[in-house]
Amino acid sequence: MPDNHIAVLRQMIEKGLIDIPLPKNPTKLYAPMQYILALGGKRIRPILTLLGAELFGAEAKLALPQALAVEVFHNFTLVHDDIMDRADVRRNTPTVHKKWDDNVAILSGDGMMVLAYQLLADAKPEHLPTLFKIFSATALEVCEGQQYDMDLAHAEEVFMPQYIEMIRLKTAVLLTAAMQIGAKVAGANKADLDQIKVFTENIGLAFQIRDDYLDAFGSQADFGKKIGGDIIEGKRTWLTVRALEKANSAQHKALLDAYADSDLDKRVKTVLELYKALNVEQDAQVAIEALSSTAMNGLEQVDGNESVKGELETLVHYLMGRTK
Repeated sequence: MPDNHIAVLRQMIEKGLIDIPLPKNPTKLYAPMQYILALGGKRIRPILTLLGAELFGAEAKLALPQALAVEVFHNFTLVHDDIMDRADVRRNTPTVHKKWDDNVAILSGDGMMVLAYQLLADAKPEHLPTLFKIFSATALEVCEGQQYDMDLAHAEEVFMPQYIEMIRLKTAVLLTAAMQIGAKVAGANKADLDQIKVFTENIGLAFQIRDDYLDAFGSQADFGKKIGGDIIEGKRTWLTVRALEKANSAQHKALLDAYADSDLDKRVKTVLELYKALNVEQDAQVAIEALSSTAMNGLEQVDGNESVKGELETLVHYLMGRTK
């Protein structure tokens, strides 16, 4: 992380994850939890929780249990998503179901969901109803987003509004919940929570489009996952939907035929060639910048600590400018 304070928050989260008192037995239940939580990552969601608390005048450590809850929940979704996607690699490391098996991964993921609620509950009693309402509603929305993702993977036609709603549910809502939870721990009111949503939802959309972009045009070393993985899995990404919008009839057919090709190397090669021919790489960058700008305008409207707003702006620039 480029900012010293954000780096300190990340270290706080890493130590907190290590210090979660997980039992040793049954080994195949708890070892996979420790494994996925130790794989690292940028810890964006729990950092947003801590910054959400600081934005409204509380010390970050006050919201640490909730930040850990958000990160444990996020990693639970990754474990289950990797099973559904048949993904072999996560953060340049074998996924949980590849290291163990599907049943172990499913049960460990379920355990992480329960653990997330236990961590969330470590707060002042008067805040618990709102915290549980935010967390539970978001957890269900994330599941809705995952189902829409699977539905769109098999749809003959996918339109941009459908895709944007899917990534809002699958990615953006958890960023919103993460920051709102931290803000609530600090005593923020409903108006404060509503103001946060404009910022986080737009960042969430930009973040997912950036993820789609890196899947096609990044490098595995920086991205942490196999390049072209979404194409191999048959997923419709922002790039796919945009390409289909711009394609002429011949290109449209070629793109759909490529997705049906059982030769996966050929499929990736053809799809990437069509993306480049249709200039969707540049289109994605334009969309990312527009959403980031809307998010920052929303952040300016939040009635909170100006120094923390600066930290959030630094975080956004980091996320949107990471290397390919």
